[in-house]
Amino acid sequence: MVGISRRVGVVRFQLGGTDSLGAVEPFLYNLFCDPDIIDFPFSRLGRRALARLISKTRAKKAAQHYAAIGGSPIRRFTEQQARALEARLMRDGVDARCVVAMRYWHPFTAEAIAQLQNEDAELDQVVLLPLYPQYSSTTTGSSLNEWRRQWQGAVPTFCVEAFYRDPQYIASVVERIDEALARFPEPQAVPLVFSAHGVPVSVIEKGDPYQRHIEETVRLVMEQGGWSNDHRLCYQSKVGASRWLEPSLRQTLRQVASEKRREACIVPISFVSDHVETLGEIDHHAREEARLLGIDRFEMTRGLNDSPKFIQALAALVLAAIGEPEAMVQDQERETAAHSMVAD
Repeated sequence: MVGISRRVGVVRFQLGGTDSLGAVEPFLYNLFCDPDIIDFPFSRLGRRALARLISKTRAKKAAQHYAAIGGSPIRRFTEQQARALEARLMRDGVDARCVVAMRYWHPFTAEAIAQLQNEDAELDQVVLLPLYPQYSSTTTGSSLNEWRRQWQGAVPTFCVEAFYRDPQYIASVVERIDEALARFPEPQAVPLVFSAHGVPVSVIEKGDPYQRHIEETVRLVMEQGGWSNDHRLCYQSKVGASRWLEPSLRQTLRQVASEKRREACIVPISFVSDHVETLGEIDHHAREEARLLGIDRFEMTRGLNDSPKFIQALAALVLAAIGEPEAMVQDQERETAAHSMVAD
């Protein structure tokens, strides 16, 4: 371990997940009340009423997803990541306090800020670390907007807005895919299905880079993995009647089945932790759909969770953001989206 050089608060942003079935409807209400999610002419007047309607309509189905996996594990995984990241940064000479700021359920951003302000010693710097590898105004953008509304501190603040091109992050995804492929009798013959959380096409048409970031992530993962498997990209978790990115996961599974393929390896490419969209939507419901389509062998890669490679990637991003010497990131060649953001 090297000498401690500074005290840094690291705010790790995530979407959040319910802590009980009774919290499903208020969680959805918070989600659909977000102006970065629901935006239309005069939306300020109708957003709350629409959010109330959508949350009531979708609560029962969403609760079934949560019940199928025994509740959302996203807070547990995110807090495990925080402890592992603290330990890693301490080894690199940074006394870090990692807090979790969920966007739509506890602990909210205001709770994370209170944690930082209750620290015994003053912080030298704060790093904002959204756990969304690819940038979207609906995820990273929304979390950072909430931070700016809540944060009143004067501590120098830095932000990592996207890390989908980071080599160590890509390596952690490749590792998970190798693990999943090893469970097949003939790994090289299995189609890889990359599934990303969908967004409305209207968001992309406004200039959001999310789709491009997802496509580049898949390209980089396939290059580094070096597999000969055919692969395809699809999107999941559509809400409402508007047009979303396609093809959907359901459409893609049908396509795989129509090719007389009987195996599929699903890679949740926009998620870093296992939660309801992976364990419920993919590993439970999509698995059953695949079985009915004749896909007998269905495997899903594990979330990155607290993978040592992934934690190492996050630590290096934090160090790069606060301007530590290159040696502190173990001479890794990386391209980071970290940049300084002066706090209000």
